[in-house]
Amino acid sequence: MNRTDRLYALVEDLRAVAPRVRTARELSQRYEVSSRTIERDISALQQAGVPIYADVGRRGGYALERTMSLPPLNFTPAEAVAIAVALERSQGAPFDRAGRSALGKIMAVMPARNASGARELAARVGVLESADAVRAQEIPAVLAEAIEAGRVLRITYRDKTGENTEREVEPSTFLVGGQGWYLMAWCRLREESRCFRIDRIGEVAIIDAPVSARATSAVSVPDCVVRAVSF
Repeated sequence: MNRTDRLYALVEDLRAVAPRVRTARELSQRYEVSSRTIERDISALQQAGVPIYADVGRRGGYALERTMSLPPLNFTPAEAVAIAVALERSQGAPFDRAGRSALGKIMAVMPARNASGARELAARVGVLESADAVRAQEIPAVLAEAIEAGRVLRITYRDKTGENTEREVEPSTFLVGGQGWYLMAWCRLREESRCFRIDRIGEVAIIDAPVSARATSAVSVPDCVVRAVSF
């Protein structure tokens, strides 16, 4: 596990047990690093604004602020499994990692009986994968970060003729269709709204500049009906 993944996992670990504490020794054994490394990681998270506090004393350790934890959730086993199935069917989709994090939080605060029932039910649900199946397209995390933060992207893009261009785009929406995932964005090069196939996007980086109102206008794709994700 690299440091970035470990920092992310530490927060989720502390969130799952909050308001109880984890000691540096427990965390070091869990992530197979030294206690000193854990202390440095916790310090980095605190400096980044994550509300972790140290509870000193013989039984002390690290805990996440109570307001960052979830109360018990009365999800049924079927509801939890329905979410897990949806996540399995959308591997590589935008916010995939966030979805799995959310499911972990739900399982951590479900009543023990329901959580156990969810695991038993999940064991009776499978996803078929043929030997020649094409691996799901991975959506670069930076694209999701840019949409969530409302920031401009600099990308290299290969069009249908194979020509590569460098562009600055103002992302607004993810779309999924028969040929995979697309990014709807205002293209500063072409000065119009464009739909970019994500598998044709090469290098990508966030620019520290906000998107304009033109990027967040209603999404319209010729000859298509755009159906919004609903809750």
